[in-house]
Amino acid sequence: MTTPIDPVDLTARLVRCNSVTPAEGGALVLLEQLLTENGFDCTRVDRGGIANLFARWGRKGANRSFGFNGHTDVVPIGNPGDWTVDPFGAEIKDGFLWGRGSTDMKSGVAAFVAAACDFVAETPPDGAVILAITGDEEADALDGTTALLDWMAANNEQMTDCLVGEPTSPNHMGEAMKIGRRGSMTAWFTFHGQQGHSAYPHRAKNPLPAMARLMDRLASHTLDDSTDHFDPSSLAIVTMDTGNPATNVIPATCRAAVNIRFNDDHTGAALTDWMQSELDAVAADTGIRIEMKIKISGESFLTPPGTLSDLIGKAVKAETGKTPELSTSGGTSDARFVKDHCPVVEFGLVGKTMHMVDEKVPVADIIALKSIYARILRDYFA
Repeated sequence: MTTPIDPVDLTARLVRCNSVTPAEGGALVLLEQLLTENGFDCTRVDRGGIANLFARWGRKGANRSFGFNGHTDVVPIGNPGDWTVDPFGAEIKDGFLWGRGSTDMKSGVAAFVAAACDFVAETPPDGAVILAITGDEEADALDGTTALLDWMAANNEQMTDCLVGEPTSPNHMGEAMKIGRRGSMTAWFTFHGQQGHSAYPHRAKNPLPAMARLMDRLASHTLDDSTDHFDPSSLAIVTMDTGNPATNVIPATCRAAVNIRFNDDHTGAALTDWMQSELDAVAADTGIRIEMKIKISGESFLTPPGTLSDLIGKAVKAETGKTPELSTSGGTSDARFVKDHCPVVEFGLVGKTMHMVDEKVPVADIIALKSIYARILRDYFA
């Protein structure tokens, strides 16, 4: 019988890999070697300078294939002097494993890799276990999970169901799983007027009132009151800027941006149309030319409660005693890409310290997470 893989030790080894996005840092090399040794067929799916790893145990094209998705890239550490530990030291003290990426999400990757390796060794399933691990989740996510999914489609690889191992619980292990995510989009506006002396405003065309009016119209609008599984959508003004240091000059241009987090009442295209109509109205009223640029980071999506969420909920309950809430809160994740491939649910650790100085994860939670993932695999293939 093979020796079980220690998820705490594997987390520590991954944290010691300096994989600040987009650097691979040795993390995927480490995982490829470990997974290959444990019988997985591994393929590096690198694209656009980004490292990604696809690993499958079992027959290609199996009737059932359970997938895990996660990332090994991490955000920058910020000021090193603010840390009380080595950000890449993976020090264990006070019951925690410390370091950048310990929570988000090298512990999650370590837990599902360890659970998958032990599971296929101890009880080889009638089906396939697939791991899709990216090095491009914390940046633009253009060549990460999307590259893996594109490669899978081109090579007839298929996950029947997928679990994304991102942190999902707000305070205590097992509190919540995510069955969907809000959409996210940003709109940048440039307002074009005519520069002039502030003592002679009639000789200029001031773009600032147009900016203020449009921002007020957008921010004052109620997008919705909530839906069955989502909180109300939100629109936040994130910048308003003239770049004008002089108080006696009316500027020629100014800029603003808004970020919208939207539920399943909306699409990015419909919200774009709405903002364009508001823009057109303000432009007509003020005579100011307004340009808008849109980036839709992800559409809202929902995996309806059912077989997959029930499976995960029962496993979490069995291992922690808690019944996880079905949540759609938080920002975006790579589940927004996986949902176009197969049903997807997210479950992982408590995310309190992710992206923070002195990021840390309870050692006991890493062990518990491996046990939850192992039970999910056993129950899925039972």
